[in-house]
Amino acid sequence: QQTIKNNTKNEGIGGSKNFYSIFESELSQHIPVVHATIAGCQFVGRTTVGNRRGILVPNTTSDIELQHLRNTLPDNVVVQRIEERLSALGNIVACNDHVALVHPDVDRETEDVIGVEVFRQTVGGQALVGSHCKFTNQGGMVHPRTTVEDIEELSSLLQVPLVAGTINRGSDVLGGGMVVNDWSAFVGLDTTSTEISVVESIFKLGSRQHHQQQQQSLGAAAMEGVQPIVQQFQPNQPSDIVTDMRSSLIDQLS
Repeated sequence: QQTIKNNTKNEGIGGSKNFYSIFESELSQHIPVVHATIAGCQFVGRTTVGNRRGILVPNTTSDIELQHLRNTLPDNVVVQRIEERLSALGNIVACNDHVALVHPDVDRETEDVIGVEVFRQTVGGQALVGSHCKFTNQGGMVHPRTTVEDIEELSSLLQVPLVAGTINRGSDVLGGGMVVNDWSAFVGLDTTSTEISVVESIFKLGSRQHHQQQQQSLGAAAMEGVQPIVQQFQPNQPSDIVTDMRSSLIDQLS
């Protein structure tokens, strides 16, 4: 599992070399790609959370693992081990460089460490906001059963556009099948072209044609179970969101 920010990318140690080569080929020229474990496990995407300022790791992180992260990440990225009862931080916190959503039961001390404005919210009735919501400085995606009113409220709090959506052919566990920052996104291989279009559009990741060219050049790597969406961030790219996407996704899941 992985976690990706605007200035760093953490990956678990082990697994297929081809799988990791996808991320390295797309990202290594722009941000450091770090192989790491947390408490001896590869699930770094579910156990850590961070932004360009820093990374939070659970108290089960060993001293050696903590020092490895501090030695390999840029000096301006703070790595903080926290005492949090809910230790799967990637499941209970969603954040960008300016604001964070957290599980309603997150400790107050954890809020202080995050270093951005924090809101205690649920997403689509789900307390695991990190699992059911992904957002960057450009936009975000939330659980498909999130109401229009809740989406508007969350968008106002986060100050980014939001859309309800799924990945991996209807999965609402967005955090388990997508990593994204302001320049690129990677989704599970089962993600449909319609779902990819929504991801590209809401996160402002560039043109469909660019994605198709990447898919052709990285076809062999995609067989490993993940597909890159776009390599280059284009902030002026027009939005292509399908206007009735939220309704169709809910119909799909009903």
